[in-house]
Amino acid sequence: MACCGGNSFCCQCCCRDGETRTPEELAILGEIRDEEEEILPRKDYESLDYDRCINEPYVEVLEGMNNKKAKKYEAVRWMLVFAIGVTVGLLGLFVDFFVRLFTNLKFTLVGNSVEECSEKGCLALSLLELLAFNLTFVFIASVLVLIEPVAAGSGIPEIKSYLNGVKIPGIVRLRTFLCKATGVLFAVAGGLFVGKEGPMIHSGAIVGAGLPQFQSITFKKIRFDFPYFRSDRDKRDFVSAGTAAGVAAAFGAPIGGTLFSLEEGSSFWNQALTWKVLFCSMSATFTLNFFRSGINFNKWGSFQLPGLLNFGEFKCPDSDNNCHLWTAVDLAFFVLMGVVGGLLGALFNCINKSLAKYRIRHIHPKAKFIRVLESLLVAMVTTIVIFVASMTLGECRDLASQTTHNARSNSEDINSTIRQFFCPNKTYNDMATLFFNPQEAAIHQLFHQDGTFSPVTLSLFFLLYFLLACWTYGLSVPSGLFVPSLLCGAAFGRLVANLLKINLGMDIYSGTFALIGAAAFLGGVVRMTISLTVILIESTNEITYGLPIMITLMVAKWTGDLFNKGIYDIYIELRGVPLLEWETEVEMDKLTASDIMEPNLTYVYPHTRIQSLVSILRTTVYHAFPVVTENRQNERDFMKGNILVSNNIHFKKSNVVSRAGEQRRRCQSMKSYPSSELRNVCDDQAAMAEPAEEGEDMLQQMLERRHVPYPNLYPDQSPSEEWTMEERFRPLTFHGLILRSQLVNLLIRGVCYAENQSSSTQPRLSYAEMTEDYPRYPDIHDLDLALLNPRMIVDVTPYMNPCPYTLSPNTHISQVFNLFRTMGLRHLPVVNAVGEIVGIITRHNLTHEFLLAKLRQHYITI
Repeated sequence: MACCGGNSFCCQCCCRDGETRTPEELAILGEIRDEEEEILPRKDYESLDYDRCINEPYVEVLEGMNNKKAKKYEAVRWMLVFAIGVTVGLLGLFVDFFVRLFTNLKFTLVGNSVEECSEKGCLALSLLELLAFNLTFVFIASVLVLIEPVAAGSGIPEIKSYLNGVKIPGIVRLRTFLCKATGVLFAVAGGLFVGKEGPMIHSGAIVGAGLPQFQSITFKKIRFDFPYFRSDRDKRDFVSAGTAAGVAAAFGAPIGGTLFSLEEGSSFWNQALTWKVLFCSMSATFTLNFFRSGINFNKWGSFQLPGLLNFGEFKCPDSDNNCHLWTAVDLAFFVLMGVVGGLLGALFNCINKSLAKYRIRHIHPKAKFIRVLESLLVAMVTTIVIFVASMTLGECRDLASQTTHNARSNSEDINSTIRQFFCPNKTYNDMATLFFNPQEAAIHQLFHQDGTFSPVTLSLFFLLYFLLACWTYGLSVPSGLFVPSLLCGAAFGRLVANLLKINLGMDIYSGTFALIGAAAFLGGVVRMTISLTVILIESTNEITYGLPIMITLMVAKWTGDLFNKGIYDIYIELRGVPLLEWETEVEMDKLTASDIMEPNLTYVYPHTRIQSLVSILRTTVYHAFPVVTENRQNERDFMKGNILVSNNIHFKKSNVVSRAGEQRRRCQSMKSYPSSELRNVCDDQAAMAEPAEEGEDMLQQMLERRHVPYPNLYPDQSPSEEWTMEERFRPLTFHGLILRSQLVNLLIRGVCYAENQSSSTQPRLSYAEMTEDYPRYPDIHDLDLALLNPRMIVDVTPYMNPCPYTLSPNTHISQVFNLFRTMGLRHLPVVNAVGEIVGIITRHNLTHEFLLAKLRQHYITI
C-alpha cells in the first residue's frame, strides 16, 4: 500500500498484518481489533426518533386540537403514568412473594436436614437436597431465557441504551417481560449470587413501554383501539417513567429512581417529564409498601416496608452517649475505602469482561442447551461452596446482648436469621449466617449484627463471594448486580471495621463502615454517582449518611475510571451499541460536520415513480431519504470551466464511482420486478455506467461535457432511474426528510396517481393510518410487486417532514453532538448556505470510535 512507505502512524493504522481497512471502515461493523480486542459499534442498530415529523397528517391533528382536547390528552397521560407505577409496584410484590416463598421453603427443609444429619452423619444427603432445589430453580430460569434471550442479565445496559435513543430488538416486548419477571424469581431462589433489583428495573421499563400501547406483538389478540401515544417520543417518555418506577419499587427510593432515569439514559428531559416520572415512582413505592405492610404485618394502611431491599434502621444504643454513627475522623477512612472499592470494582469488571468475551466467542455460537449447562454448572459449584464453607470454615461467635442496641423488633429480626450449625447455645456460626441465608438477610447481619464476625471469615467470604458473583453475572439467566455488590462490599466494610476496632482500638460504629464498604464496591462496579447516592440515602432512611456516601462514591468512580468503564458500559460496548455519551472530548472540535457526515446520499424527489421507490427501498438499508429538487439558480455557476462552485459537488467528488456501482446493484436487484420496460431501462443504465470504471477523472469529464438541461421533475418522466451520471450529481435543493416506514406504508396502501392525472387525485392518509402499524412497520419485502403499476407516481410531499433540524457543513462537532443528543434525533441533514443538501449525520457518525478515526485522518491530512 502507498501509505506503508510513509510515516509510521499511517503504516501502523493501515498495514497491520496485511490489514487493508481504514479505521473508519473498521468502525462500520462491530469488528474486533487484533491488538486491543476492542469491539466497535455495529451499524445494524437503529435509532429512536424523538423529533416529531411535522407532515400534513400531523398538522391536521394539530389543527383539530384545542385546549379542551389538549387537557384531556394530558389527563390520559397522567392516568397512564399512575397505572404504570401501580403495575410495577404489584409486579414487585409478586416477585418478592414468590422469592420469599421458595427461599424459605428451601432453607427451612435443608436447615432441618442439616441439624438432624449433623448428629447422624448424613450431611451428604443435606447437600443433595440443596442441590436438587437450586438446580431445579436455575434450570427453569435458564430455559425461560432460551425462550427469549433478551431476558438474560439485568437488562440495565439495554434500557440505558434505549433511553439513550438506540432501538434494541425485543427489549420491551411482552414475552421478554414474562420471561424476565418469572425467570428472576427462580434465579434468586436457586441460590445464584444475583439480585432481583436489576430485572425489576428492566421489567418496569417494559411495563412503561407496553401499557400505553394497549396491544401486544407477542399475543396478537391483545389489541385495543387506542390511537394515542403511537410514536417513539411518547414511548420513550413512558419507558423513562417505568424505569424510575422499577428503581423505586426495588429500593423504596422514588427520588433516586427519578435521578437514575435522568442520569443513566434519557437524553431529552423537561420539567413536565420530571413531574410525571416522580409521580410514577411514588405510585410504585407506595403501592408496594401498602401491600407488603398489610401482608407481612397485617396492618393495612400502614407504610412500613417501602422497597424490596431495605437496609433497616441505623441507630446508636440509647444507653451509649459516646456512640456516633460517624465522625469527621472517619471520613479519611471512607476516602481510603472508596479508593479500594474503586480498585476492586475495576478488577471485578476486568475479570467479568474477559468472561463475557469468552462466552461470546465459545459458548453463544454453540447449541442453546450449552448455555443451560453452563448455568447449571455455576449453580452446582455455588451450592457446593456455600454448603462446604458453611459447614467447615465458620467460627462460633458469641451473640451480643440485645437490650442495648436498636429497637427490640429489629434485633429479633437479626437473630431470626442466624445459623447455629455445629455451635453451642448463645453462639452462632458466622460463615453459615452469611452464606446459608437469603442475600438481603446477610446484608442485614453485616449492617446491624452486634456480634462480631471473624476477620478470617469475612476475608474468606469476601473472596469466595467476589469470585462466584463475577462468574455468575453474564449467565443466561435474569440476574441483577446490585445486591451481590452490596453484600460483597458490606463484608469488606465490616472487615475494615473489625481491624480498626481490634488493632487500633477505635470506637466506631461497625454498621456505618459496612454501609460505606457496600457503597464503595457498588460504586466501583457500576460507576453511578448522583442517583446511587440518593438511592442509598433513601434506603437507609438516614440523611446524615449523605456526605460520606457521596464522597465514597465519587472516589470509587474516579479510581475505577482510571482502569476501565462501569460494568453496564462494558456490556453496552460488548454488544456494539452506538451509545452517545453526555459530551464529546475537547479535541474533537478540530472536526466539523463536513468531516464526519455521510455524503453518499440516496434521495427521492417530490413526485417519484413507484419503480424508483421500490428500487431504492430494496437496494438500500437507509431509514430516511432526503426529498430534493434540482437547484436551477446555480445551473450556470455549475459549469464554469473547471471551478467547483457547488459545495454539493465538492463533497461528492470522492463518491461518484461508488454511486455508479450502487446504481448498477439497484438495477440488478430490480431485474425481478414484473415489468419488461423496467428491465430494459436497467440494462441501458448499466451499459451507460460501464465507462465509469475507467481510471479517468469522471468529475472532470462531467464538467467538460456540454450542459444538458435537467429532466422535468413532474409526472411526465421518471425522476431517478433514467438520469445520467452527470445529472445525478447536480446541486440539489433540500425540501425535507421522509422515512422508509412512511414510503413502504404509502406503497402498501396504494397512495399514488397516474401520469395523466393531477397529484390532487392521489388518496390521502390520516395520521392514525400512518401510525397504525407502530412500532412494527411492514417491510418492503412484504410488498407484492405484482399488484403495483411501476409507472404510477407517488407524491411524497404531504408525508415528508418539511422542517427537520439541519446544520451547516462548517458546524463544529461539539455543536453537532449537543444538537443531536439533546433533541434525540435520528437523522441530521447537512445543508449548505444556498440550501443544497451535502450530507447526512446519524448516530453512527457521532460514536467515539468513529470520531476518533476521523480525527486520526484529520491529523494525517494536516
